Amino acid sequence: MVSIDNFRQELRAQLARAATVGRIDVLINSGELCRSVGSFGSVSCCDAMQAEFKQGDTMLLDRTNGAGMTVRYRLPRTVGVQIRVTDSRLTSEFGL
Repeated sequence: MVSIDNFRQELRAQLARAATVGRIDVLINSGELCRSVGSFGSVSCCDAMQAEFKQGDTMLLDRTNGAGMTVRYRLPRTVGVQIRVTDSRLTSEFGL
């Protein structure tokens, strides 16, 4: 049985491949994502897509649409932003 982790892994792999070739966004359809992992429609597929949805992404078709959920994901994805402060005036003034 296919789990949400399988969908999440495939979704992130597709996002990474698109970013690697320099794309600024990629359209992902839930039906196509489901088929890519050997499933034919799944709530878990849409759950994985929804969990990956971040600010700047665009929901083109929501999960209630018969054609399946479709999202335009912006690339590159950010995992987290770390800021390194090297100016001692900032570290003392702002407590960084």
